[in-house]
Amino acid sequence: MKLPIAQIDAFADAPFTGNPAAVMPLDAWLDDATLQAIAAENNLSETAFLLPDATGEADYELRWFTPAVEVVMCGHATMASGHFILGADPSCERVTFRTRKAGVLEVGRDGDAYTLVLPSWKPSPKPLPEIVAGLGIGGVVETLWHEHRYGLVVVEDESIVRACEPDFRALATHGDLLTIVSARGSDTDIVSRAFAPGGGIDEDPVTGSAHAVAVPYWAEKLGRMAFTAFQASARGGRLGCRHEGERVILSGKCRTVIEGSFFL
Repeated sequence: MKLPIAQIDAFADAPFTGNPAAVMPLDAWLDDATLQAIAAENNLSETAFLLPDATGEADYELRWFTPAVEVVMCGHATMASGHFILGADPSCERVTFRTRKAGVLEVGRDGDAYTLVLPSWKPSPKPLPEIVAGLGIGGVVETLWHEHRYGLVVVEDESIVRACEPDFRALATHGDLLTIVSARGSDTDIVSRAFAPGGGIDEDPVTGSAHAVAVPYWAEKLGRMAFTAFQASARGGRLGCRHEGERVILSGKCRTVIEGSFFL
């Protein structure tokens, strides 16, 4: 069996930046074990699988797998999937994706970039002492939690975010959760990093779903609904952020870097 595949860098302003995702269109769902094995073979933070949505609720169905697990929601691989579809049809301005646990997501054109509409997952204050210990940082201002297993650790200064050197083995003992470290930024309004060793990703380069959690928090703290963000991983990625009620809208660019076939 031969399957088409594209590798696309999302939230990428330049080569070798942003977050790579594999996008694989299907005619029918393969069994879950095969999907997981393909994602492990690709060995990227996410592989997105999509096929036309027969229900009519959206244009496509969409699922995402890390090398180790299927995830509840992945923002950068959704934007990459939107780029894959919209790039093939210049007359199309938007595409919708029906997901199993995150509802219907949307990607639209924004000049030479894209907008990505995600649900707003506002976190609630909660002590996270073991996670903070695993991060090995001080200067913690606040810790928050979202039920989809996202921990948000807000720190005093951008330098703490950039200098963070987690104990990935300790964080992995908490299972498949995403830990976000975030602070006000200097060149952008906020700066963050995201870690998910329990899900097979020590550090995620640029994480859309992390901003579905962080944006509602920062919109309230900054006192405005629109602001800029930078994810300070080794690759790095810039995001435009907007909070609108129950939605978080992220903007960024995409680059296709590889096109080819995957053979089963």
